[in-house]
Amino acid sequence: MIRVLLADDEVMVRAGVRAILGSSGETEVVAEAGDGREAVELARAHRPDVALLDIRMPRLDGLAAAEEIVRTVPGTAVAMLTTFSEQAYVARALGGGVTGFLLKSGDPYELIAGVRAVAGGGAFLSPKVARYVVDGLGGSAGRLGREAAARARVQELSPREREVLGLVGAGLSNPEIAARLHLVEGTVKAYVSSVLDRLGVRNRVQAAIVAYEAGLVES
Repeated sequence: MIRVLLADDEVMVRAGVRAILGSSGETEVVAEAGDGREAVELARAHRPDVALLDIRMPRLDGLAAAEEIVRTVPGTAVAMLTTFSEQAYVARALGGGVTGFLLKSGDPYELIAGVRAVAGGGAFLSPKVARYVVDGLGGSAGRLGREAAARARVQELSPREREVLGLVGAGLSNPEIAARLHLVEGTVKAYVSSVLDRLGVRNRVQAAIVAYEAGLVES
């Protein structure tokens, strides 16, 4: 059972998210917070597998709360609940240890899949969030340049590394990639480390962005 801390200052949003997660049969909301400071305190107290945080919250915003949780509760993966209007916040969080970006208005399956992915050590970007972030990093001309650069970067990877990168971009964890490719988990871990190193990125979320820009993930 995946243990989840849910933080959002809107009670109705929390109720909806809790209902969706509960329907999966594999997640349990162990604590709920109405602001960022409370979220940090509850994360320390409950040590959940996943902290699912709204970006805009009182007392301490979701990004600051995420940074604090990543720093002080290392066993807890952090995913953000976002809206299209919060693109700049999503971009800011890419390097802060957050491994999931989920859309409040997205498909319920994406929410369940995203929580499952980050709990398993993977990264998950709601496809609409990923496309929106990629499109917003500098206009159409800049986007085309980045996509060309990303395609060139991934061409330097081996076919198997490109395959692994695409699955990382799709939100699969190492065990799920191993099962998909019929490899042992240690081999997948080595491939992921090699991909991160060769792409010059720091984490799976940044690798997922490259995968999207290079067209390795359908959005």
